[in-house]
Amino acid sequence: MRVADFDFDLPDELIAQFPPAVRGGSRLLHVGTAGSLCDGWFSELPALLRPNDLLVMNDTRVIKARLFGTKDSGGKVELMVERVLDEHDALAFIRASHAPRPGSRIRLADDMAVEVLARQDDLTRLHFSRPVLAVLEQFGKLPLPPYIEHPPTADDEARYQTVYANEPGAVAAPTAGLHFDDAMLDALREKGVRTAWVTLHVGAGTFQPVRVEAIADHRMHSERYTIPQASIDAIRETRARGARIVAVGTTSLRALEAAALSSSDGAGTLQAGAGETDIFITPGYRFRVVDALITNFHLPRSTLLMLVSAFAGVDAIRAAYAHAIRERYRFFSYGDAMFLEKNSLEKSSPERNPR
Repeated sequence: MRVADFDFDLPDELIAQFPPAVRGGSRLLHVGTAGSLCDGWFSELPALLRPNDLLVMNDTRVIKARLFGTKDSGGKVELMVERVLDEHDALAFIRASHAPRPGSRIRLADDMAVEVLARQDDLTRLHFSRPVLAVLEQFGKLPLPPYIEHPPTADDEARYQTVYANEPGAVAAPTAGLHFDDAMLDALREKGVRTAWVTLHVGAGTFQPVRVEAIADHRMHSERYTIPQASIDAIRETRARGARIVAVGTTSLRALEAAALSSSDGAGTLQAGAGETDIFITPGYRFRVVDALITNFHLPRSTLLMLVSAFAGVDAIRAAYAHAIRERYRFFSYGDAMFLEKNSLEKSSPERNPR
């Protein structure tokens, strides 16, 4: 397949610029196993879940990853921290009229500068004299997606973060989780729906366009994930009870499927631990772990649109997106949600990037 197969026309006014007035006040489109479509509200999610179903949620926390500074020459620089490597080093995308050279410094404030160490592909390694996360908290700005046109506000700092965010490191929110509030989580627990946690630090690569026409030529940015033993145990117990694994967001799904692909026994047996993944899920992929997916609506020609097409079926997703546009659903990070059931006609084929 080609990237053009995943294109669609989206009216600008359907790109959500702000979250709904209250967290969870979004619409929810249910896409069934045979591609059936049912309009609803996110508050009705408990009706789509069953006792003993397991929600797997990504507890990453968005950091204030966007920095502005000046080079030694006085030229302006914008930094987007892609990954915190250790207490004092990070990888970042740099936007400047001329890229700063290794050995030079970028000044963030009168008493704060970072040293440029080396280029690593399209990223630059930086050294911070103070702990990276502390510097970002003091000087950084929330990295709202490029399609959100207003500068980040205090409201964004609260709403572009899940209520269960815990592990700092993401530069983009796992947006399916933005719909959940404490009341919804309590209602699901009362119904007997259980929760488990993974951590996948979403990178800025999630917004990078696919610049090739043939899908097989695209290469993903790598992201870090961690799956604790308690989550592995919960998944096994859920399977033993005949219940479903429901991923909250494509990031949770990618972490689980990447771990299954990298299992040491070669049979897809999940094991606890941390890893790196550049898994690229496209139609034909055989899902090993996840039975249902809660997700937002994704960008045209994006890897995430390809992922949900692999999960629910290409034709089902095309129909769902056309329906959502007709019915004026809100799209992207602050937009409405979908509940996708895995395509019952799914067929297996070789996967790319099984890491």
